[in-house]
Amino acid sequence: MVFRCLLMTCAFGVGLLGSAAAFAQQSQPASALSPSQRAEVIGLIRQELVQDPSILRDAIGALQAQDQASQASAQSNAIAASRAALIDNAADPVIGNRKGDVTVVEFYDVRCPYCRQMRPLLVTLAQQDPGVRVVFKDIPILGPSSVVGARALLAAQMQGGYDKMQAALMSDPAPATEASLRMAATQIGLNPDRLIHDMSDATITNKLAENAALAQTLGVTGTPALIVGGRLVPGAVSLDDLHKLVNSARG
Repeated sequence: MVFRCLLMTCAFGVGLLGSAAAFAQQSQPASALSPSQRAEVIGLIRQELVQDPSILRDAIGALQAQDQASQASAQSNAIAASRAALIDNAADPVIGNRKGDVTVVEFYDVRCPYCRQMRPLLVTLAQQDPGVRVVFKDIPILGPSSVVGARALLAAQMQGGYDKMQAALMSDPAPATEASLRMAATQIGLNPDRLIHDMSDATITNKLAENAALAQTLGVTGTPALIVGGRLVPGAVSLDDLHKLVNSARG
């Protein structure tokens, strides 16, 4: 932020050089100002900023707005370019209508408390709107326990039990252990020995790396992060907001 302010002060200096032309020859470029002329121009800039600090505030606001617009445009282009990886990857876990007209993609961490708040909302969304397809992208960013959980989820997917394991892990406040995973697998009808074995499968390692790379490409900086209709929505949102996002994408 300080760096940006410094940039803006320099920009003001360039703008005010025109009003300081009386102190330099018109044919003389700014770089050729004498030390005394340069000092006088800088003095004028400082005086203007002291007398009307709103100049600096307004310019900083304009620069921030420009940066945000540029970032949004770049993000939109990145989402469009990554469409196949986002919604057409057959290896992704999916709930809802697999042929739905609107896809909601969630980048999430199984240990993230806000992601845990979002899970029942996404399940309800898929139940209430028969045209919605929800795609999950596991990105374990909160440490080793998150990695264990993500691997368990994708191993459960190999047995057709991703959503059941997701419900079990995201309702358990304790980090997953081999013993707890075996118990959870047994309770939801999966083969616990196969689950533990499959957690170290190279396809799971590759899948998690692929998800992480995609998240980085799209500018995802935390979890949860939703992609709906070409728009990235960071953070948790309400069920009502989810419906609005879907309707907007559909419209």
